[in-house]
Amino acid sequence: MTQALIEARGLRYRYEDGTVALDGVDFTMQPGETVAVLGPNGSGKTTFVLHLNGLLEGEGSVTICGMPVEKRTLAAIRRKVGMVFQDPDEQLFMPTVLEDVAFGPLNLGSPPDEAAELARQFLGLVGMASAVAKAPYHLSEGEKRRVAIAGVLAMQPEILILDEPTTFLDPPGQKEFLSLLRRLPQAKMIVTHNTGFAEALATRAVFFERGKIVGDGRPSEILHRFAWSPVVLSRPEA
Repeated sequence: MTQALIEARGLRYRYEDGTVALDGVDFTMQPGETVAVLGPNGSGKTTFVLHLNGLLEGEGSVTICGMPVEKRTLAAIRRKVGMVFQDPDEQLFMPTVLEDVAFGPLNLGSPPDEAAELARQFLGLVGMASAVAKAPYHLSEGEKRRVAIAGVLAMQPEILILDEPTTFLDPPGQKEFLSLLRRLPQAKMIVTHNTGFAEALATRAVFFERGKIVGDGRPSEILHRFAWSPVVLSRPEA
């Protein structure tokens, strides 16, 4: 039997002000899946994914590739789970693009030459090979997002988690980004309000409401069932 990449059981989390963000979440993700995480603002989506690499810790259990998420396993977990945040500026802070993408492998213990080679390899994969010497703040939003993904990919994770990846992207930028994500072999979890993007990319969707997963199925079925159509940019072409 294939081992699940992600298993969450009875996951609960309450913020310091008393707000219940997660209220008993059960979730399993298998190798090869691309899962869209849908739901209104405040429903628990981002809180949930922040538990998957130990940035938040609540009640219940989370297992990644057979390892429980706890303090002693965090380094190994964070090699398995690559997270791309909504604002790429949160991840880009080095003087050049090459240094930014090499930063992760260096922190994982790669020698400088090897880290630089990994950085060049994954910048090439995302179409940013010509930007190695540029300062990240000189890039467009779409280019920043590609570099942020290259930085995550350089650490060679098994799972990619992307929080609102189409923010700041116009329809052509969405189409290019969709094509990039389809080429990547990793299992993916996409937190998004962009229903068109979710339908075009995901093989499965879960719907959060008041800290619970209340729907799980094909994206088209989930969107129809919950009549959920927030205002988004146009649907990227397949």
